Amino acid sequence: MRVWLSQVPASAEWGTRALLSHDTEGMHVHLGSRPLSAIQRAARRLYSQGLRRVQLAGEWSLDQQWAFALGWMSSREPGELHWAGEDPALRARLQARLLCARWIREQTNASPEQLSPVALAVEAASFLTGIAPDQVSHRILKGEALLQAGWVGIHAVGRGSSREPALLELDVNPTGDPRAPVAACLVGKGITFDSGGYSLKASEGMLHMKGDMGGAALVTGALGLAMMNGLQRRVRLLLCCAENLVSGQAYKLGDILTYKNGVTVEIVNTDAEGRLVLADGLLAARETGAGLIIDAATLTGAAVTAVGQEYNALFALDKPLAARALAIAESVHEPLWPLPLEPWHRDQCPSAYADTANSRAVKGGGPGGASNAAGFLSRFAPEQGRGWLHFDLAASYRNQADADWAAGGTGLGMLTLAGLLEQLD
Repeated sequence: MRVWLSQVPASAEWGTRALLSHDTEGMHVHLGSRPLSAIQRAARRLYSQGLRRVQLAGEWSLDQQWAFALGWMSSREPGELHWAGEDPALRARLQARLLCARWIREQTNASPEQLSPVALAVEAASFLTGIAPDQVSHRILKGEALLQAGWVGIHAVGRGSSREPALLELDVNPTGDPRAPVAACLVGKGITFDSGGYSLKASEGMLHMKGDMGGAALVTGALGLAMMNGLQRRVRLLLCCAENLVSGQAYKLGDILTYKNGVTVEIVNTDAEGRLVLADGLLAARETGAGLIIDAATLTGAAVTAVGQEYNALFALDKPLAARALAIAESVHEPLWPLPLEPWHRDQCPSAYADTANSRAVKGGGPGGASNAAGFLSRFAPEQGRGWLHFDLAASYRNQADADWAAGGTGLGMLTLAGLLEQLD
């Protein structure tokens, strides 16, 4: 089926406000006042109606074709999408985006049984090595090796599962110089299933927790896209992977963890586990000396409450860097919204027994829960937060299909993160 773009309303027989119409040439998408949104919704509708093979015809920009691809994605059968135009460079850019976005979706949608913490680390390393075998090296620390290395957060969160927690340390070095400085480090939350631990989630809240590794999938896919687009600087990737389960070995409320930087953390909520594993990841990122450190995580329900599922939330103490990220997000049409983060947010989770608690012992972490979680992370980020961005991925997953998205992972944020890497000095 050929699909065309139309700048004029549909004919009266279809209804002048119709999104789609059909004639002997194929389907026509009528753009209206929000053209990219109209294109994505049209693609979603066509896919939902059973169309599985599409040829985009006529004049389409890169942004328009990508909007169609976002709506065309599926939780099960991917369908066959052919790009418009004859420009090989444009086609290559679109195909790279599609490859990486589909990888993000596949990992995010995989069942918890399919994707253990170690399996996620292995899948990510395999994906990036396949893009540039000569540029990528990695190692995976798992189980007791994490504790021996001092990564107490990942180990504590994952020790309740029979499947070992893991830290993927991956290096992409296009320069070929082993002494080249690390320009950026990406840190991803890879909780492959989150029961909430002893702070057990209700069944309806637990159902979609296979997607709690969306941050790890996103940073991996974004790095892959930057590599395919010609990344020139050295970048490290750290995935903090664990299952948060209940057992006789699981960590408990009242436990106190002592991190590598000496910060002590009282556990007041075992369902606030993402920030515990990211704390290790941020400390490891600091050890690389990278000038840019980005973490991404499905961290808080409070972020979803604040910005909905249409936006990802951005936190930063480095305001000029945040402005750069927001500008990139706008240029690639990925909804991103800044939420408050100031130095005093680090003290919003007090403890009588440790330097800080991992949350507040109230439902949802209390008022300002997303900012308080970011404040907790700031204790492990570079001094004064210089060069650090925290993405709370409120828009990374849809519990069910809607007019714009298939159910499952969305990949939103991939273009923004890849853009940050591609603009490295």
